Amino acid sequence: MESNVLLEVKDLKVEYHTDETVVHAVNGVSLTLREGETLGLVGETGAGKTTIARTILGILPKPQGHVTQGEIIFEGRNLLELSEKEMRKIRGDKIAMIFQDPMTALNPIERVGDQITEAIRLHNKISHAEAVLRSMDMLEMVGIPKERYPEFPHQFSGGMKQRVVIAMALACNPKLLLADEPTTALDVTIQAQVLALMRDLTKRLGTSVILITHDLGVVASTCQSVAVAYAGEIVEYGTVYHIFNNPLHPYTKGLFDSLPDLDVSKKRLKPIRGMMPDPTNLPEGCTFCERCDYAMEICARKKPAVYEPEQGHTVRCFLAERRVTDGAFAGSAASEKVL
Repeated sequence: MESNVLLEVKDLKVEYHTDETVVHAVNGVSLTLREGETLGLVGETGAGKTTIARTILGILPKPQGHVTQGEIIFEGRNLLELSEKEMRKIRGDKIAMIFQDPMTALNPIERVGDQITEAIRLHNKISHAEAVLRSMDMLEMVGIPKERYPEFPHQFSGGMKQRVVIAMALACNPKLLLADEPTTALDVTIQAQVLALMRDLTKRLGTSVILITHDLGVVASTCQSVAVAYAGEIVEYGTVYHIFNNPLHPYTKGLFDSLPDLDVSKKRLKPIRGMMPDPTNLPEGCTFCERCDYAMEICARKKPAVYEPEQGHTVRCFLAERRVTDGAFAGSAASEKVL
């Protein structure tokens, strides 16, 4: 592993077992995150993004969640080989997570300051008084007056709750922050404030971030790298420049086509047709095949390998191997369409 690589996920597979069936949630995901880098993990609901984050943190639901393959290398150690006791020392200290809904992330019957203090004392051998002072400093850092330390979650707005959650996550100065759609429950104005706050704090603290989001605008303004997830796979991976200026996978291209463009007059947006495949019964070939406007016969019967058309830019697509350049599909595949 390179010296500046903080996290490396290798060929990760995760399943959820129920009484009736097996859900294939993550299917061979590989990611690399460098120190101080922010990686955007994008894709529609059900793509496996949150499962990837929960697996890294070691909080898959038990007994349903099972890691069946892969490695998660953090600071030279495979997290999947660590005991629960060893993971508790890492969780909240070196790796922290901002959960999707601030309304449910906080304990409603505990004072917000005490919840931050508890996280600090769990990983630091300091007195209660010192932990309280550090908690107050964290509240001030996220723009909340320290005088609000003794208040309860119901006394805060949604945006303020999210600030408290961010303060709690960053209280022990973690090296890795997993942010699971941290602005989904907030209005647009508060979203911008929270994202600006996260950018400032992570830059100041030197924290690496995996940002899970549906919003490509957030990715463009926040991230350096992007991983596009679909049906438990990373179908395209690269820098923000690669993905935004030369999207190669039809799914990535579909995500951009479904966004409004202020420079183009359109009466209707162009959505991606169909639905994601059933994770309990994934297709034999490419998982995006049935929704793809460029699907070929080989797509339905064979799973595409990872292809690297340019350094640092990878894609899982047979069409990409046929010299797809500049974000446009070269030539005509009409004669090979199966859908």
